[in-house]
Amino acid sequence: MQILKTASLSIEYKNTIMRIWNEEYPVGLVYEDLAAFEVYLSKIGQAMHYLIVEENQLKGWMATFDREDERWFSIIISPNCQQQGLGRILLNEAKKEHIPLNGWVADHDNDLKINGHAYLSPIGFYSKNNFVVMKETRLELKNLSAIKIKWQP
Repeated sequence: MQILKTASLSIEYKNTIMRIWNEEYPVGLVYEDLAAFEVYLSKIGQAMHYLIVEENQLKGWMATFDREDERWFSIIISPNCQQQGLGRILLNEAKKEHIPLNGWVADHDNDLKINGHAYLSPIGFYSKNNFVVMKETRLELKNLSAIKIKWQP
């Protein structure tokens, strides 16, 4: 297993990340094609991408980026690679370079994934990784209800 760090993504990686994203995130966050996903990537601007690759297979992706004078992240782990510590590995890589680190996370289990299963809130995972829930800061959009989390040593 190796961790690749890059400022740009190949088309192959973009397609794989989008596929994993669409499988794992709630239906309201699904991208219908690569062009739509590339719009998302362009909105996060000068991102640093962290990729976990094993045997030419992308297992996990995280991007860190600046928004409103803060460092943020987005992360996704392939469904067949979850519960193996890969998310923690990616977060720890970002923590080496970015203090503080912010994210949005669903704090409920009300959304469905594209396969019809419930999207389970990962808030417990982030708490175990020393993120603090910023209870006063919520994001309420038509396709997403989330709470801000923050890591700062």
